[in-house]
Amino acid sequence: MRRSRLTYAGLAALLVLGGWTASGTGQASAVDSPTAADSEPAASELVRAMQRDLGLSRERAQARLAAERTAMSVMPKARKAAGSSYGGAWFDAKSDRLTVAVTSDAPSATVRDVRSTGASVRTVTHSARELDTAKARIDRLSAPSGVSSWHVDPVGNTVVVNVVRDQRSDNDVRQFVSRAREAGPVAVETVAAAPSTFAAGTVGGDPYYTGNVRCSIGFSVHGGFITAGHCGQPGAGVRGWDGSNIGTFQGSSFPDNDYAWVSVGSGWWTVPVVLGWGTVPDRLVRGSAEAPVGASICRSGSTTHWHCGNVLAKNETVNYSQGAVHQMTKTSVCAEPGDSGGSFISGEQAQGVTSGGWGNCSGGGETWFQPVNEILGRYGLTLHTA
Repeated sequence: MRRSRLTYAGLAALLVLGGWTASGTGQASAVDSPTAADSEPAASELVRAMQRDLGLSRERAQARLAAERTAMSVMPKARKAAGSSYGGAWFDAKSDRLTVAVTSDAPSATVRDVRSTGASVRTVTHSARELDTAKARIDRLSAPSGVSSWHVDPVGNTVVVNVVRDQRSDNDVRQFVSRAREAGPVAVETVAAAPSTFAAGTVGGDPYYTGNVRCSIGFSVHGGFITAGHCGQPGAGVRGWDGSNIGTFQGSSFPDNDYAWVSVGSGWWTVPVVLGWGTVPDRLVRGSAEAPVGASICRSGSTTHWHCGNVLAKNETVNYSQGAVHQMTKTSVCAEPGDSGGSFISGEQAQGVTSGGWGNCSGGGETWFQPVNEILGRYGLTLHTA
């Protein structure tokens, strides 16, 4: 489904009529809290997408969206209340509440303060700082291809190392796992396949192109858009679906990170919208409040369009063949080549840009994204919001 410049012109007019502009007024900071508009009933098309991809009833999908908006607003308050006792947080889909882990030595007053934010509390052995330190030690190791990724798991209060199932007995894999266990509390899990990025050759659709690579736009920022770093190098020109020049990669990082930003010119402009591809209405972007582990999340990309799933892990190091990428978020959303750089969004809150994964949208899989607020901070950008 192509979006012509005429379509964008009409949208820009609507934005002006609605009290916003597509140029530069009403800027948002890197992190915005959910607004009153987020509490409006979810569009029926979005609920249907969650029913399709998450197996939820209509009523359950609506209730979950409301509960997740609450969890996103509670999470920063609860983390602050936990202080040095903080052990991580996640959204519990069974209770529809945010759960915050605190260490067993936390003062009773701290526990009360965390509960007063509306979060549930679970006692754990290791603080988030201890787990992050263990993961940082593992990040310094050289990982073989049979090791897919590793991340801090707040629910298990450990660092999970993911190993490709058919390479569990490989000597290099076994040695890596042994050294990882020396870094701190480690659990080993298996995955079906090794991750790869989702860039693709030129095959048409509604993408952007650089060289012979097709990727997807992530989110509009004032002056351009953000996307995946593996899609292009600084200075590379970018073309739109119609072959006309959009702009130029101004910054890019891959591996280690997987993010980039592209300046926009030549008659193109930015709008705070994520395409729904006819599956859901095009989504307005109102901020970038972070969704917790366990929350539902959706992705828009130029190949497989709109799909939803859950946040599985944060701050995961992903071991691509090109090198490790850090601070990624893992999801159960599917993706395919050409979806790279596309938008991950929760409700109307931007979450990140698609990096890579394994599987496809026929048989399922997992996909990682680079968090949006990290990208905005790295390049000093401002998210374009409605």
